[in-house]
Amino acid sequence: MRTVAGVLEEALSRLFGEPIKVTGAGRTDSGVHATGQVVSLATTASFAFERLTLALNALLPDDCSIRESCAVDAGFSARFGARARTYIYAILNRPQPSALLCRYAWHVPHPLNPSALRAAAEQVLGEHDFRAFCGSLPVNSAGEPASTVRTLSRFDIEQRGSLLRLELVADGFLHRMVRMLVGTVTEVGRERRRPAEISAILARAERAAAGPVAPGAGLYLAGVRYADGYDSFAEPPALGPPTPNLD
Repeated sequence: MRTVAGVLEEALSRLFGEPIKVTGAGRTDSGVHATGQVVSLATTASFAFERLTLALNALLPDDCSIRESCAVDAGFSARFGARARTYIYAILNRPQPSALLCRYAWHVPHPLNPSALRAAAEQVLGEHDFRAFCGSLPVNSAGEPASTVRTLSRFDIEQRGSLLRLELVADGFLHRMVRMLVGTVTEVGRERRRPAEISAILARAERAAAGPVAPGAGLYLAGVRYADGYDSFAEPPALGPPTPNLD
């Protein structure tokens, strides 16, 4: 299967003349996008690294690109050095679908109540066991079950015309956690659930208690923050200023 990591590794291996493996700050499911992904790699090649961005983009296909690059300490890991990650989810909330946004936003034709969405989002802020919102339970390096406790510091919902922009920030995310949270709070927005039910779902800690998994097309890994203050955040193009006609 074609993957972003595979495409990057192929281009980097050609550029440096040796096999290259990359470590990403976060994994994304099929159909999910990234505007702020960070990857690290090690190479013994002699290269003018100030030219890496330009040279690498010349080898990459149109659907994969990098914004910046730099040399870092040998011990740096894009994954393990991350202190917080930001995900953004886009919902197109209107009766008509959009031919241009079908790959970049979840079309929900039924009216969503923004106040109900925000009330539901407030229930999951802070430190919780998010086992109910986990697609597959994590394991540690020894293959033993790992903690499903995470701290969600932000779950903002903003309306931009017919688009809803959901922003989630946490110290870490479980497998499909964002998509399950979005799918569940959307049921609250459709008034199929009450906002207070979200707390009960957390307490129950069972996947069956939560709502559906939102489609991958609306999700973006938008930013990764590190201890030195660097943040790779970039707003998804589909969520720029609202326009009168998205088609």
